[in-house]
Amino acid sequence: MADRAAMNPLDAPTRVGEPSPEPAPIATVAVLAPLEKPLSYAIPPLLREQIQPGVRVVVPLGRRRALGVVLEVACGKDDGLRLLDEVLDAQPLLPPDLLNFLRRAAAYYHHPLGEVLRTALPAGLSSITTRVAILTERLYRPTPSSVVPPGTRQREVLAWLRERGEASLAEIAAQFPAPHAVLKRLVELEMLSVREAERRRDPFFAAPPPADARPTPSADQQRALELVLESLAARRFAPMLLHGVTGSGKTEVYLQAISATLGQGRQALVLVPEIALTPQLVARFRARFRDADQRVAVLHSGLSDGERYDAWRAIARGEISIVIGARSAIFAPLPDLGIIVVDEEHEAGYKQGEGWRYHARDLALLRAQRCAAVVILGSATPAMTSFHRARTGATAYLSLSERILGRPLPEVSLVDLSGRRLSGALAPELVEALAENLARREQSLLLLNRRGFAPFLLCRECGATFRCPNCEITLTYYQSHRHLRCHYCDYVQRPPQQCPDCGGTSLDPEGAGTERLEEELAAAFPGARIARMDRDTTRRKGAHQGLIEGMELGAIDILIGTQMVAKGHDFPGVTLVGVVGADASLNFPDFRSAERTFALLTQVAGRAGRGERPGRVLIQTYAPAHHALTCAARHDYLAFYEQEIAFRRDLGYPPFGHLINLVLSGNQPAQVESRAAELAAELDQVSAGVEVLGPAPCALARLRGRTRFQILLKAAARPPLHRLLAAVDAWRRKLPRTLNLAIDVDPLDML
Repeated sequence: MADRAAMNPLDAPTRVGEPSPEPAPIATVAVLAPLEKPLSYAIPPLLREQIQPGVRVVVPLGRRRALGVVLEVACGKDDGLRLLDEVLDAQPLLPPDLLNFLRRAAAYYHHPLGEVLRTALPAGLSSITTRVAILTERLYRPTPSSVVPPGTRQREVLAWLRERGEASLAEIAAQFPAPHAVLKRLVELEMLSVREAERRRDPFFAAPPPADARPTPSADQQRALELVLESLAARRFAPMLLHGVTGSGKTEVYLQAISATLGQGRQALVLVPEIALTPQLVARFRARFRDADQRVAVLHSGLSDGERYDAWRAIARGEISIVIGARSAIFAPLPDLGIIVVDEEHEAGYKQGEGWRYHARDLALLRAQRCAAVVILGSATPAMTSFHRARTGATAYLSLSERILGRPLPEVSLVDLSGRRLSGALAPELVEALAENLARREQSLLLLNRRGFAPFLLCRECGATFRCPNCEITLTYYQSHRHLRCHYCDYVQRPPQQCPDCGGTSLDPEGAGTERLEEELAAAFPGARIARMDRDTTRRKGAHQGLIEGMELGAIDILIGTQMVAKGHDFPGVTLVGVVGADASLNFPDFRSAERTFALLTQVAGRAGRGERPGRVLIQTYAPAHHALTCAARHDYLAFYEQEIAFRRDLGYPPFGHLINLVLSGNQPAQVESRAAELAAELDQVSAGVEVLGPAPCALARLRGRTRFQILLKAAARPPLHRLLAAVDAWRRKLPRTLNLAIDVDPLDML
């Protein structure tokens, strides 16, 4: 017989003759912690009227208090259940449709629901200890008084306010310097009323740019809009791929489609892959949608906690019509979402790399399906999977085949470096082209997808390099700071005077990064205004915006950058684009390496010639015959797709198959390897319809001090994969705390 003391109180039998306990309301709560399942809590009588799905609550968890979100409320026996401590929200913070969407997303990616909810909520709403202050401001409104104020400035301020209706002190001060005395006197004369209201911290508070005229759509744009507007009118789920060459006016299609959505009283969500793209896009949207009832909010990790907190709450209150942001903006609590735009939908930036490894593009499709919204996936280089869905009819296909105003695509030349030794990072052809562009006072853009001064420091005497002690990677050398840095764990060390292996003193930087290229260009063109855009130069808030404004104002002659310069920027003054190290991404151990290379080269080439002057592109390469480069040089997406899709079909890779990557990591290499082999053997026994590949060391076999092994699950359909994950979940429960198993559904890289 089982030990009675060990029995669950809910399982204890009722004694004969005893009355059954009265049913009481019980809350099912997803605690914001890595717990496998939601927990049940009894609701104290004083809190019963406040409890409803979607509100945040404080609950006891072991010996501590934790934050959770109520999922359901039902009546049942509360024998032995712990009581809720506190209710934090008067109204549901997560409306039912958003809460159900997050539950579905957690199930698909096999990630704890509490951690999913923590990811979805901004700082200040996802923690008990982290609180964000609510700011207030004074709002001034004219009264019905007909008295004419005595002073000239008083009359000017009052007239302006009567035209506006109401304005904050900051807005008034932007129009009338030092208005405090004037406002105080108008309030004393009872010509203005004043009230305190919550102030939203807005990173784009400055007055909106001049109104953006709505241009007449081209024939291609009009055809695309007609299909979008038809689906919007029908209020049905409609996924669409907007495939437009660079500079073809995809953003204008977004703007007009969103205008129609707002006309229906619904909201819009616009996703971008990089926060660097938001300033230009936000300016464009604020110029087009200037009305008070069409406010634009921004959500991304570059904002302060207060800015994200205020924006999120304003969205939840229904005060926002358009949300623009990076991947986490997919969780914005828009109450009546009518359209989702995923700009540059092919970008890997939409995939979360750690923790909950969701893909924002795929979640956009799921969310739109659940709220009967239109989804526009826009790109000049669509992901292979997205284009395949369009070709098979699963997604509507919208094409913009020409640039606006008939502008030509840039002329692209491949500079063959095979058999040549360069004195620097740039071939003479590119140096000459830069000199010609500077002479014409035209702007140039250079892509080199490596940060730092050099990828590594090399001992010329014994060939030794310096590697990160925590990661399986060489340390990048930074000349400006005289240090070596790991780009994965941020480990830093000073370069030694002598090689630790042989004692040699010939330690030289090998290869080139953006810092070295900037130095080389400064020496070659001393009078040129040169700037660099990479993660090192854009850490400071506002740095992205400063570089973008510098390009727009013509204050920069040559902009050097990593792949962030290739993504969606519209610089009309750029007529020359150069690509250095175009072959680097081709050598990644990933079946998508050619696709990524083609997309990057096509996108960066598209930055040239977007204004009135034609553009040209020079791509330095050691593999000029590779189809990713030859097709990019011809701007020929279809030819690239046809060659690449045949390879995918033969090997059963997406879109002809589906993948899940299991990554086991720990501090003890032998333990990680043996446990990975054990898991693979167990899965082999129950893997009906699933191919189990591995275990094998990850491409980055050691990362942040942890050894990593991976097992790749591959199948022609998704259901067998997700059924197999039930065995993975059961096995994961038996893991010691020293090991971690990450489940990556639909992985984008195998590093």
